[in-house]
Amino acid sequence: LLCWSEQSLHQCFSTFLTPVLLQLFYLQKLRTHRPLFVALHCQEVGGKNYEASMTHVDSFIKELLSSDAMKDFSRARVYLDKNYKSQEQFTALGCCYFIHESLKNIQQFDFKAKKFRKVFGKEVCSDALLSAATLEKEKFPQDYFPESKWSRKGFIRTRWALADCAFDLVNIHLFHDASNLVAWEKSPSVYSGTRQKALGFVLDRITDQRFERLPYFIFGDFNFRLDSKQVIESLCSMASVQTVRSADTNEVDKLIFRESDNDRKVKPFTASFSHQTYMFKQWLLEFDRELSVFKERLHEMDISFPPSYPYSEDSSQGKQYMNTRCPAWCDRILMSASAKDLLVKPENEEKSITYDNIGPNVCMGDHKPVYLYFRLSTGAGKPHANKHKCCVVQ
Repeated sequence: LLCWSEQSLHQCFSTFLTPVLLQLFYLQKLRTHRPLFVALHCQEVGGKNYEASMTHVDSFIKELLSSDAMKDFSRARVYLDKNYKSQEQFTALGCCYFIHESLKNIQQFDFKAKKFRKVFGKEVCSDALLSAATLEKEKFPQDYFPESKWSRKGFIRTRWALADCAFDLVNIHLFHDASNLVAWEKSPSVYSGTRQKALGFVLDRITDQRFERLPYFIFGDFNFRLDSKQVIESLCSMASVQTVRSADTNEVDKLIFRESDNDRKVKPFTASFSHQTYMFKQWLLEFDRELSVFKERLHEMDISFPPSYPYSEDSSQGKQYMNTRCPAWCDRILMSASAKDLLVKPENEEKSITYDNIGPNVCMGDHKPVYLYFRLSTGAGKPHANKHKCCVVQ
């Protein structure tokens, strides 16, 4: 199984980045891992300028399905939320699932009929997602994030069965930090609380009594951020802080940190922090705390890759972070305890489970895609369980 999450699908629409993404993922990763089932979750389908870019989505999917690397994937299900004219429902989420021809016994759940159906052929659905029986799509209530006039955040859930092993795949996009200053005021920040509320809503929804509870993988752009206040205080422990307020509203407009010995300004989040520096990564992980609230419900493989956000969108600066935000692991692949139990790790296969990012040296937008490759044990707990290769991408 290969799971992949790509936050900025709009970055794939330029003539430069489309072949790069195809090469990095389908040629390199498919040839390396040779998965039989591929799950690709995208957020911000159509990109930041979705009204202008949405027309390119169909051609991108068509190219994807017809690419040479996909020739052995005889079945596919693609769900794209492109209807930006419906502000009450639009989530800009995209879910793509590709099934290898050698995988014979695979079914998808019909949420209306409440039963599994065998998967045949390739289907692309974008015009009527709300009425589609094979998924659940929901947008977060507006009052979850009152500072935003209009939000595209929400989730899409699908359910699958490989042989006698069934599980849910959930695509999610949570709220971002709207202001560095507001995020700095409290520990944890108000934005962290908003994301916690929304994620709790999703977990309650996918484990309620309407359907049988199954193992679940939930992956996408969680927008998890480091504890900004704690990071800044750690970076600037020897500095004094000057608060600059707006003359009109008296709200904090700027924070200036000065070193106590030479009065120089301190810039905590400069691009000089190389994402390849091991100590930098390990130090920042200490402040990655948002998932701890859900430690009884969500699990994750160990993180050994750099923060997935915010990278420069300059095509010549693929390894460079922007200095407007503190780097963070926004893009994640999480799972329930029962789902984690399905991951097979034979003692003689060191890399049977791989959790990493993609395109470390190539500009892929402000987020780096993250993927999880593993062998899925079908018939878990049985003496002769089958093993299928899978890949999940965030």
